[in-house]
Amino acid sequence: MLRESVRQGAATLLGNPLRASLGALAIAVAVATIVIVVTALDGVQVYTRATTARTFGSDTFLIAQVAAPGSISRRALQNQLARNPRLSRTELAFLERVADGRVIYAPNAQTRAEATAAGRAMEDASVTGTTSTLAEIRDMNLVAGRFFAAFEDAAGTAVTVIGADVRDALFPTGDPLGQTLRVSGRQFTVIGVQGRQGSGGAGSLDKYVWLPLRAYERAFGAPRTFQVFARASGDATTVAAEDHARISLRAKRALAPGRPDTFDVLTPEGARSFVENLSGRIGAAAGPISLMALLAAVIVVANTVLVSVAQRTREIGVRRALGASRQQVLLEVLAEAALMAVAGGVVGAAVAAALAEGLAAGLDLPLRVAPATLLWSLAASAGSGLVAGWYPARRATRLDVITAIRSE
Repeated sequence: MLRESVRQGAATLLGNPLRASLGALAIAVAVATIVIVVTALDGVQVYTRATTARTFGSDTFLIAQVAAPGSISRRALQNQLARNPRLSRTELAFLERVADGRVIYAPNAQTRAEATAAGRAMEDASVTGTTSTLAEIRDMNLVAGRFFAAFEDAAGTAVTVIGADVRDALFPTGDPLGQTLRVSGRQFTVIGVQGRQGSGGAGSLDKYVWLPLRAYERAFGAPRTFQVFARASGDATTVAAEDHARISLRAKRALAPGRPDTFDVLTPEGARSFVENLSGRIGAAAGPISLMALLAAVIVVANTVLVSVAQRTREIGVRRALGASRQQVLLEVLAEAALMAVAGGVVGAAVAAALAEGLAAGLDLPLRVAPATLLWSLAASAGSGLVAGWYPARRATRLDVITAIRSE
């Protein structure tokens, strides 16, 4: 009986393609909306994790006077700047001296400056002074050359590693390795090139000009404060390394027990929290939007099937008179609604997948429709079809046979 009901429902849809297409279109729009919303939220979370890993490293933490100025209010920022002293060279040396093989440190100092080479210029390069240990802490994504070595740190050698945007702007046609780049009136030899990394919380990650810290200080003077990237070393865990770094700096600053830290420590989880909270809020709004789209589709499909039942009133009456049961009529109408919804769901999911793929390629975003998303969206479309078809089906089974046969 079920197979015959599905066959009859399919025949009804094929016999009225325009009407069926309108109902399927409503489901397709709803399913596409749901799939795009879910995929976009998943993409935001994946992008946040990837960006955090590129910016900090997956098991890295950051010590700074204020570690995340963009995530707090202006008043809170002013309070932290007033309470927290700047990180000094002496404190950096102390942290490295008492690291005890548990923590690797890489101090950073950054400024915006113009970088020039061969008559070309980039005005807003992110010029950053650091040490060779940064390459041990996080993946620098080098596609050519190398990062600077410890002896270049100590000597303040005039070498540099550049990001993808800097390479494209200053060396668009040739190999930048071995070429000269000028920053703040000083010449630096390019020894490494990073692959494209996209954007992080502070802007593009592809505009960096990395210099040995001593070379940076010769070009720009001693920085007012440092940011220090750190990672566990040896057998130490990330939590143990973070605790050791915190205790060491508190000891250096002679902070009594119970007094709050006079510095910030930012972990990858903390760096992700702002975007994840934002995506959570978007997700909370996306749920009702998707539900409303699906509800609207259910109403359209229900009306479409009601029209179908009304137009087939005489046919249903004749079939009932020839022996068709109420259950058979019920299943046929439900099959018609479910097939219409599933067809719309397949089209909507396919369109959403193609749109996500196009956006991922055009915007360089990790948008990929998960198979589980496709499966439950199709299941939702089928369920919506059954819900939409239930009232028309019940109405069809309650038709008076004699009245139905006499109808035109």
